[in-house]
Amino acid sequence: MDRLDLQTPDFTEEHIHKLAELFPNCVTETADEKGHIKKAIDFDLLKQELSAYLVEGPKERYRLDWPGKRASLLKANTPITKTLRPAREESVNFDTTQNLYIEGDNLEALKLLQEAYLGKVKMIYIDPPYNTGKDFVYKDNFARSREEELMESGQVDEEGNRLVQNLESNGRFHSDWLSMMYPRLRLARNLLRDDGVIFISIDDNEVHNLRKMCDEVFGEGNYIAEFIWEKTFRPSNFGKTTRKNTEYVISYSKSNPIELKGSLEDSKGDFSLTKKLHNTHTLKCPSNYVHVNFQDGIYKKGKYGDGYELLDDIYVKNGKVKNEFRIKIKQSIWSQKHLNNEIDRGVYLVLKNEKTMALYARKVYKKNELKPTTLLPNDIVGDVLEANKEINNLFKTNLFDYPKPSSLPKYLMTTCTEDEDIILDFFSGSATTAHAVMQLNAEDGGNRRFIMVQLPEPTDPKSEAYKAGYTTIADIGKERIRRAGKKIKEENKEKEGIEKLDIGFRVLKVDSSNMKEIYFTPDEVSKESLFETVDHIKEDRTPEDLLFGVLVDWGVDLSLPIRTEEIEGKTVYFVGHGDLVACFEEDIDENFVKTLAKKLADEDVLRVVFKESGFEDDNIKINTEQIFKQLAPAVEVRVV
Repeated sequence: MDRLDLQTPDFTEEHIHKLAELFPNCVTETADEKGHIKKAIDFDLLKQELSAYLVEGPKERYRLDWPGKRASLLKANTPITKTLRPAREESVNFDTTQNLYIEGDNLEALKLLQEAYLGKVKMIYIDPPYNTGKDFVYKDNFARSREEELMESGQVDEEGNRLVQNLESNGRFHSDWLSMMYPRLRLARNLLRDDGVIFISIDDNEVHNLRKMCDEVFGEGNYIAEFIWEKTFRPSNFGKTTRKNTEYVISYSKSNPIELKGSLEDSKGDFSLTKKLHNTHTLKCPSNYVHVNFQDGIYKKGKYGDGYELLDDIYVKNGKVKNEFRIKIKQSIWSQKHLNNEIDRGVYLVLKNEKTMALYARKVYKKNELKPTTLLPNDIVGDVLEANKEINNLFKTNLFDYPKPSSLPKYLMTTCTEDEDIILDFFSGSATTAHAVMQLNAEDGGNRRFIMVQLPEPTDPKSEAYKAGYTTIADIGKERIRRAGKKIKEENKEKEGIEKLDIGFRVLKVDSSNMKEIYFTPDEVSKESLFETVDHIKEDRTPEDLLFGVLVDWGVDLSLPIRTEEIEGKTVYFVGHGDLVACFEEDIDENFVKTLAKKLADEDVLRVVFKESGFEDDNIKINTEQIFKQLAPAVEVRVV
C-alpha cells in the first residue's frame, strides 16, 4: 500500500522531467552534497538546442538581476515537509465556513497550498513591506540540514527571528527585498487561474523594481495597469522635494491579458461647465437627466455659492432631479443647443454639492465600454484616515500602523471577481482584504471566499495592540475578521439572505511535519533506537492534525466541510462529498475494512487513508488493499 510522501512538490524535479521529454540529450547526472547521483540538465547543451546560432559564453541581454536571485529561485523550488494544523478554538464556524486564515511564514504557506489550490485563485491582493529602510523583510534560509528542517517549528530562523529590519545602510538593501519577493510571486502565479489577476500595493521605493520583477514572473505582455491611490487627500508632511500623497497598485494577469470590469463610478469623466468660453448664462435642464450627490428633498431657487443660481425650485428624489429647471451660470462652456445635443449623445448632468449647486457633465458609457481609470476614484476608495477610522470603529483604538482601507481591495474585487471566486492575500496584516470580501458579499449577494496568510509577527510591547492583549499581528487580523463579520451582519440585518453570509474562517497554522524523522529518513535510524520509533507519528498530533496533513498532501480543498461518523465503533472522517475519507484509529480489523469498503463504494468516494500503524497486524494491512479492489475498486487507498 502506497504511503503519502507528505512534502510539497519538488518543482526542480518536475522541470527536469519535462525538459527530459523535450531534450533527452540535455539530461545528465551529477552528485548532490551527500554523494547521491541525481538527474540534472546540461545547460550549455540546452542553450544550443534553443538557439539557431552558435552559443559561446554569456552575452549581455535585457533583464533584472541582483545578488541572490539564483538562490531565491532555489527557495521557490525547494520542497518542504511542513504541514498545516487546525486551530478550532481560534476559528469561527470551523465546520461550515469556506474561508481560511493561515498563520505562518507565507513562503511555506504558498508551498503548502500548491496542490490544493493550483490554478484556482481568481484574485490576489497583497500589501507587502515597502522597503522604506524602516520596515522588515523575511529572513528565508533553506540552507539547513534535513534534521533541522524537520525539527524546526516553522516560526523562527536559527537566530530566533523570522523578520529582520532592512536598513538603507545595508549594502544588499534592494537585493534582500527582491530576494524576499521573487520566490513568493513565482509560487503565487501558480495558484492563479488562467483568467486570474494579481494586485500589489507599493510606493516609490520599489515600484520600479517590482514592475521589472513582475514582467519576468508574469510576462510583460500580461501587465494590466499601474493604479494610483491617493493615500491622503490632505497631504501635510513635506518630503525632501515634494509632498507625497500617492501610492501605487500594480496589476498583472496570469496568462492572457484581460480587461477589468468598470462600473458607473468608473465612468466619471466629469468636467465643469464653468469656463469662460461662451456667454450663455442660463441653461434649461430636463428632468431625470440631472443626478445629485446629496440628500433627497426640495431645494429653493436662489443663489448657491459663487457662480450658480437656481431660477426654479428643484425636487430631488432617489438621487435625481425630478422636475425641469433652469440654472444660471456665470460663465458656461456650453450653449443650450450644445447641451441638448450632448444629452442626446448620452451625457447627463451632476449637481455635486447642495451648497454650491456646481454643475458638471458626465458621459454615460455602455456596459461593455466601462473600464476602471488608473487614478483610483477617491470618492469610492478611501484614504489612510478612513482606514484608521475602520480600525478604531472595530477596536475603539488604533491597533495597526499604516492599514489600507477595506474600500481599496473591495473596489479591486469589483473589477475582476464574481460569485464564489477565491481571493488570496498572503501579506494579510490586519486582514483588510478579508473585511473587504465579506463587505462586498453583503452588498451584492456573492459568495466569494478568502484565504489570508499572516506570520505571527510579535507586536511592540509598547504598542496599543500589545497593551490590548494582541501579542502578534495575526491575533489582530483574526479578531478584526470576527468583529467585522458581526458588524456587517448587524448593519445589513434587514437585507434578504444576509443570514447566509459567510463571516467565518478556519484557522490553520504552519508547523513541522506530523511525522517523526524516521518517516522521511528510515535509513538513518539505528538498531538501538528502532523500537523507540515503531509509531512514526509525533505524540502531540491529533487525528484532525493528521487529517489536514493528508488534505494538504493529497491536494484536497482545505475549506471543504468535514463530518465524522462512527463505524464499527471507530471514528471516520468524511471530507466534502466523497473527496476523502480517513480513519486514524488503532486496531483496525478485517471486519471494519469490509464494512467501510462497502459503504464507500455506495457513496462514490474517491480516496481513503489509514494510519499505517493502526492495523491489527501486517496481514490486515496487506488484505486491506485487496478488499478495496474487490468491494470498492474506484477508491484509491493510502496510508500515513
